[in-house]
Amino acid sequence: MGFGRKPPVLLSERLELRLPRRADYIPWVTTRRTGVEFLQPWEPIRGRDYESRSSFYSHGVGWSKRAAKAKTAFSFMIIRREDKRLMGALNMTNLRYGPAKTATVGYWIGPDFARQGYMSEALACVVDFAFGALDISRVEAACLPENEASRGVLEKCGFKYEGVAQSYLQIAGRWRTHVLYARLRDDRRGQADAM
Repeated sequence: MGFGRKPPVLLSERLELRLPRRADYIPWVTTRRTGVEFLQPWEPIRGRDYESRSSFYSHGVGWSKRAAKAKTAFSFMIIRREDKRLMGALNMTNLRYGPAKTATVGYWIGPDFARQGYMSEALACVVDFAFGALDISRVEAACLPENEASRGVLEKCGFKYEGVAQSYLQIAGRWRTHVLYARLRDDRRGQADAM
C-alpha cells in the first residue's frame, strides 16, 4: 500500500497536501473564521470547541496522524506552494479495503481561494493517491444539490452523478438531501444524468 512509514505528502503543480501540524492552527482558524459566512451554508453545525487550539491539536493533529498510520482516513491540509498559504482541507475517510476498496471525500476551501481551480487540483491529487498508493477502487462524495461549485469540482475530476440520498447529513442544523457522486478507478460508465 505504497507510501511507507512516513505520512504522505502529495504534490501537484500549485499545491502541497499534507497532514495537519501544530503550527497550522493559526492559519487554519484564521481561514475558517474569515470564511465563516462562505462555509456555513454547506457544513454541519460544529461543537463550541471545534475551533479551539486544544481541539485542533487533539483531533486535527493527533487523530489525523493515528488515522493515517492505520490507513483508515487521511486529513490533508491544502497548502499553496508559492507562498505556503493554508487554503483549506480535504478529508478522505471511511476507507474500506478487502472486497469493497472504497473511500469518501469531503472538502472545504476559504473564500479567498475559491473558484481558482485549487480544489479540483487537490481532489485530483488525492484521487490519484487513493487509486495508486492505497489501491482503492471507488471514491465517493456527496453534496447539497444547490452547491454548484462543489458539483463542478466533482464533475471536473471525473466523478459521476449516481443519485440522491434523502436526509443524508445534518447541514446548518437541518437534515438535508444530498446528491451522490463517485469516481471509479476503472470507469466504463457514460455520463449519468444529474438532478
